[in-house]
Amino acid sequence: MTHTVLHLDDVDRITAGGAGWWRPIRRALGVTAFGVNAYTGDEAGAELIERHDETSFGAGRHEELYLVLSGSAAFSVGGEELDAPTGTLVLVPPGTERAATAAAPGTTVLVIGGRPGAALPVSPYEHWYAAQPHYEAGDYERAVAVASEGLTDWPEHPSLHYQLACYEALAGHREEAIRHLRIAYDNNPATREWATDDEDLDSIRDDPRFPKPKASP
Repeated sequence: MTHTVLHLDDVDRITAGGAGWWRPIRRALGVTAFGVNAYTGDEAGAELIERHDETSFGAGRHEELYLVLSGSAAFSVGGEELDAPTGTLVLVPPGTERAATAAAPGTTVLVIGGRPGAALPVSPYEHWYAAQPHYEAGDYERAVAVASEGLTDWPEHPSLHYQLACYEALAGHREEAIRHLRIAYDNNPATREWATDDEDLDSIRDDPRFPKPKASP
């Protein structure tokens, strides 16, 4: 099996108390990387999320992200009351009390949970995606700073080093740009081709140390 597709409407509805329904998404899909379930309230006032703080015997001590998929929910988080219409994201750490009820008929809240730190390290691409707004704004120094955070977990990742080579070259850091580009070349030969006509690297292309694409056999 390569992937699984399931519509939320096909997930079981199990009585969760308070006139709400538990939707066991994790069990239905067989997810093992993180916890994921949903809660539906057909009527306004139905309990969606029972009052808890993720430290009781039945809890997983999870950091939990709540996403209101439909309708509108009324959250209580750490004593603060929150209105949460469709599209609202609420992140709650373990140890903080939370609860939610439906504020409108047909409200469904998706819950994604995991132990704090369990999802780390993040994928390499997240670092250069996060740097993209700074790159587009021409703030290449900031782009370098943001993308460089990924080197702690991905010290030899070729795509990360290639992106850093581009940012460094645009920032006028010739030595650093060449260094990153060499690491990219060593770990993924395809980056040689990327560099062939990448305008971001034009400022260092005349450097004799600029790694040249390998000649075709």
